[in-house]
Amino acid sequence: MTTVISAVIVLGVLIFVHEFGHFIIAKWFGIKVLRFSLGFGPKLVGKTYGETEYRVSAVPLGGYVKILGQDPEEEVEPEEEERSFSRKSVWVRMAVVVAGPLFNLLLAVFIFSVVYMFGVPQLTTRVGSVNKDFPAYQAGIRTGDRIIAVDGHAVNNWEELSKAIRSSKGETIKITIRREGKTLTVAIAPKIRKVKNLFGEPKEVRMIGITASQEIVKQSVDPVKAVVMGFRRTGEIIYLTFVSIVKIIERVIPAKTIGGPIMIMQMAGQQAREGVINFVLFMALISINLGILNLLPIPVLDGGHLFFMLFEVIFGKPLSVRKMEIAQNIGLALLILLMVFAFYNDLSRIFNFKRFF
Repeated sequence: MTTVISAVIVLGVLIFVHEFGHFIIAKWFGIKVLRFSLGFGPKLVGKTYGETEYRVSAVPLGGYVKILGQDPEEEVEPEEEERSFSRKSVWVRMAVVVAGPLFNLLLAVFIFSVVYMFGVPQLTTRVGSVNKDFPAYQAGIRTGDRIIAVDGHAVNNWEELSKAIRSSKGETIKITIRREGKTLTVAIAPKIRKVKNLFGEPKEVRMIGITASQEIVKQSVDPVKAVVMGFRRTGEIIYLTFVSIVKIIERVIPAKTIGGPIMIMQMAGQQAREGVINFVLFMALISINLGILNLLPIPVLDGGHLFFMLFEVIFGKPLSVRKMEIAQNIGLALLILLMVFAFYNDLSRIFNFKRFF
């Protein structure tokens, strides 16, 4: 039950934020919005306020905003032409289209910022164990020592410590430790070792042979720094997401890792059981992925519409309705194939049946 409720919350929030982006920017530019729907298909519940119908529909795998004049062949009453999407400049139309994915990315920034503001559980820099075959042990670092600086730069958590060691350039680095109230500084020459990165590719890293203790501290920052960190973290995940897409195309990452709604449901339930922070951070991650997916230049998706509009900007005229229809049909077919493939992957993980590709 937790899994279902968690998935409904994640998908509901992300779909609402995405469609609200389209909705509010359309309203901002005076475009008439006919319908705001969470879900596709038959209406379950709905209510009309002003000129817009708000509804919840039967198929919860998405949503849409119906805007006056969005369909090029739609007939618009003369008195409403000024409020039609098709009558607005290409830049206004692009703003309305890009607003959905952009709001998903901004939601991630907001979530990260709030989490950083209230505090993120972090491993401290206290040493848990020391490998006797590595230079840290030979330099005198022992279990229980707290590392406070690397080459004179303070480190506040294990992630910062690890990054400082791996990014160091000199043959030796100076490690400052605190032990029983005393501060000591030792010089260590890191060993170069090959490890696998996030994508399973070999990579050379500098290591000194220590592991973290299980000591946890919650670190919080002021609101301004939290927002800066929120943008930075969102940018890092956007970059990793694009790199992951490239790695899948290059077949560095196997296509079987692509997941669909079932995997999202399972992961949402798991993160919810591990705590509120894990759950909202997972929501931020999925929101970024949703935003980027919608920006891909595939007809039917927001990125496909942006591509058509860029064509209009470059050539001074829109693509013909016939060509757009053909492109959208191809895009829809590709999207359906991707959804079927993701669903197949989900089922193969659950039932462990033999894969055919």
